[in-house]
Amino acid sequence: MRGTGRAVCLGRDIDTDLIIAGRYLRTKDRSVWATHALEDLDPALAGRLSGAVIVAGGNFGCGSSREQAAVALRDAGVVAVAAPSFARIFFRNAVNIGLPVLECEIPCRDGDQVTFDLEEGWIEAGGIRRAVSPLSPRMRAILAAGGLVPFLCGGPR
Repeated sequence: MRGTGRAVCLGRDIDTDLIIAGRYLRTKDRSVWATHALEDLDPALAGRLSGAVIVAGGNFGCGSSREQAAVALRDAGVVAVAAPSFARIFFRNAVNIGLPVLECEIPCRDGDQVTFDLEEGWIEAGGIRRAVSPLSPRMRAILAAGGLVPFLCGGPR
């Protein structure tokens, strides 16, 4: 699986409450979640997420274990999230809903072109290419199918 997008660079310890604030979880309307993704970090961010690769510091997705955080990013149009480390539950939630997560540290500037290849195990931003921690063949297959449910319903294996 290969992807590309514009970098949206964030700091470390971006928790699920920053990704989607609890006040929006009363609704099951995913478009509301997407519209308000990362709003408490920066109200202008949601408008920049479509087609973006989020490049963050470590411990991305820490905090409450809410699948809605990964869903909000995916539905806002985020192509992938790259960070040196992820909260375990966020990482699995992202894979299970078809949002690629790349465990690596890569310097970037907002707006840099970011390209990645999960099969070959690399990410490139600002002319710098780095290896990413490999995903298992099963996780890559789940991502290629578009998430766990499509995978279980007969997506590519």
